[in-house]
This record gives sequence, structure tokens and C-alpha cells, in this order.
Amino acid sequence: MTQLFISDLHLDASRPEAIEAFEALLANEACKAERLYILGDLFESWIGDDQPGDVGLRVIKGLQKLHQSNTSCYFISGNRDFLIRNDFATAAGMHLLPDCALTEINGERTLMLHGDLLCTDDSRYLRFRKVVRSSLFQALFLALPARMREKIASNARDKSQLENAEKQPEIMDVSQRAVEQIMELYDIRTMVHGHTHRPAIHQFKLGNANATRIVLGDWYEQGSMLRWNANGYQLEQLTF
Repeated sequence: MTQLFISDLHLDASRPEAIEAFEALLANEACKAERLYILGDLFESWIGDDQPGDVGLRVIKGLQKLHQSNTSCYFISGNRDFLIRNDFATAAGMHLLPDCALTEINGERTLMLHGDLLCTDDSRYLRFRKVVRSSLFQALFLALPARMREKIASNARDKSQLENAEKQPEIMDVSQRAVEQIMELYDIRTMVHGHTHRPAIHQFKLGNANATRIVLGDWYEQGSMLRWNANGYQLEQLTF
């Protein structure tokens, strides 16, 4: 059966074409697949399950219909939507996965992750990630009024964009050493991730074995999807 992988949709009310493309994917391609994996940054921002907004409600509705079609949906949080919790997942009929999750496709054990953990050269971001992923920070943040949370999230996005503009591109890409270390840790030779917005299929040697790293693209100018079935895998572009 077919399994689909997407990430970095960054859905937001300011980009209705991306929302419509996602809804079309759910209603057509995804409902014919066995599984749909969303590897983070489904939303441009997420300030809590209690504040889904119009975009979140549309996504929940689309994922509910997908669930009713007997397609299983799995989600790994990204750096923009790590506050998605059980309430949203239950309403949408999808399953939450840990930061690093294993699946088996055609007998091939495959590691899935958002990808930000692989950007070990960006030490400033990793320090920030450690803080905002802590249970204490999240409890304090979610206790704030919705309007204040939205303002903090907006300021954080603006600051991140300014900082990224000053960074060298290679710093924001994954570290090959980090890739190899985590593949060896999980004893796998195939990895799928997003985050870097650089869709590609990288093949390299890991010890004496062949290894593959598949990178999903973002959904800003066009969509990106990995299709994997009995005939193998294919990284596809989706037009809006």
C-alpha cells in the first residue's frame, strides 16, 4: 500500500492556496493511501490546542474525513507547532509520534523526524529549542491569555527571520555527522525529514552500507510530497 510523507506546510490564513492544496491532498491522494505522515510545521504557528483558529478548524475537518476513509495519519511536531497536543490529535483523528520515530516500509526500517535536531551547527537555535520544549516553559506559556501568546509567537517568528537572514546557509542545514550518528544509533540506513526546505534524495556510504536521506520540501511556492509504495519511493512536487 502507498504511504505519503509531507512536512513544512506552514499553513496560515495569509496563504489560502496552501490550505486549499492540503485539503485537496487529503480528499484525493491521501484517502487512497494506507498512511499519511506529517513531519512537522503543519502550521506557521500554534499557540495551543485551545486556540485552533479558523485554519486549525479547517485542518481538523479535513483530517477527520481522512480518518473516516481509513487512512491512518501520524504527526511529528516541528519547530513551529510543537505545542500540538492530544486534544488536537484526538479531534483530528491522528496519532502523535515522538521526535524520532521508526516505521517499516517494504521491509526497510526507516527513521522519521522533523529535522531540526540534525542542525547541530546552529547552536543558538538548539539552545532555544531546549528552552521552549521544556515542560516548565510550555506550562507557563499555555497559562497565558491567548492574545499574549499570539503576540509572543509573532515576535519570536520575526526575531527568527532576522537571525536566519544573518546566518550562513550551511549553518541552517543538517550536519552530515549528526545524520550518521543518529542513523547508527537507530541502526537504520534510510531517513526521511523536513525542516531545511531543501527537497532532495541524498545517497552516501555509512560504514560499508549504502544509506539514503530523503528531504521533504516546504509548501510556500509549491507543495512537496514523498510517495512510497511497492514500486519504491518518489519525491514529488505539488502545484497549487
